Amino acid sequence: MAIGEAYRTVKGGISEDVTLICVSKTRQIDEMKEAYACGARDFGENKVQELIGKYDSLGLDTRWHFIGHLQTNKVKYIVGKVHLIHSLDSIRLLQEIEKRYSAKNEIANLLIQVNIGKESTKTGVAVEEIDAIIKIAEECKNIKIKGLMATIPIGDEENCRRYFAQMKDIFDNLKTFKYKNVSMEFLSLGMSGDFQIALEEGSNMIRLGEVIFGLRDYKKLEV
Repeated sequence: MAIGEAYRTVKGGISEDVTLICVSKTRQIDEMKEAYACGARDFGENKVQELIGKYDSLGLDTRWHFIGHLQTNKVKYIVGKVHLIHSLDSIRLLQEIEKRYSAKNEIANLLIQVNIGKESTKTGVAVEEIDAIIKIAEECKNIKIKGLMATIPIGDEENCRRYFAQMKDIFDNLKTFKYKNVSMEFLSLGMSGDFQIALEEGSNMIRLGEVIFGLRDYKKLEV
């Protein structure tokens, strides 16, 4: 299936209030332009260098999402370039983002990344640490927390639903409180293999790579 057709198929099958992010890591600009020509405006990258290299290539209305682990020493390169950072995973990173964005008089929109499966191989805060992140965020001037993100453990449908449901419960609970600089607007759950389940469990932001662009050439990941 062509990229444009794949994008239109997915977009036509989801609610208008769901944000579809085309995960474009390792993808060529020509591939991304195919999706862009069919209406795609939200693109996700997981490496700062690759995002910066692609930043001026599509259109002024492109919304860039940073979805990978963000090192503190790389924050300075994405100030003013990223629509939404999905991977706030520590107080240290939060403080660095506040520092760098404050210096440029920019506002950083962030999602708290939750390690819902308590996996040692993944970044993200524990559920018990969310309140501490929010407390620091309330003291910031250049930070806006917009919701939550998670990448769940690989498993069968039952396990997927359980983790997605847990994230939705946390999201809904946080919505009941009023915080400064914090609003629960986006629940970023679901990738190419499980996005339909994520949507059924309440996600309103999905991150799709192979469903849109086809199978990835993993050799490029080593570059």
